[in-house]
Amino acid sequence: MHPEDAEIRAVYAEYLAGWNAHSAARQAATLADDADVVGFDGTQHHGRLQFAADLRRIFADHAPPPYVGTVRSVRAMGDDAAVLVAVAGMPAPDGSLHPDLLAVHTLVLVRDGRRWKIAVFAATPASRTAPADAVAELAGQLGR
Repeated sequence: MHPEDAEIRAVYAEYLAGWNAHSAARQAATLADDADVVGFDGTQHHGRLQFAADLRRIFADHAPPPYVGTVRSVRAMGDDAAVLVAVAGMPAPDGSLHPDLLAVHTLVLVRDGRRWKIAVFAATPASRTAPADAVAELAGQLGR
């Protein structure tokens, strides 16, 4: 377990909360200035400001479903870097998870002064290559 596990998990929770609130500013605030983000659809964003501008356009056009996530692990990669791996999904209004909307989130976080920021975020669709039982296991990890 990382010595700052709670703080690092809180950054991921805030990233998801920004998405769920359809707030590009809130979500981008979790990123390092030069962050690289690869979205679920393969869209790439470089830098906190580009990410915020891109997300503002997305949220202006439609209201995407909310994310739920479960952190699988947080591990140190030196004193000022950590890797967080989570399982995430986008539940329907009835709470069910569509298997095509399951993903594995992989984050590299760096300490920026006293705060942790996301330097790299990659959302890997789980169902496109995983066998059905693996997808079911991921959904189970989300408690759905």
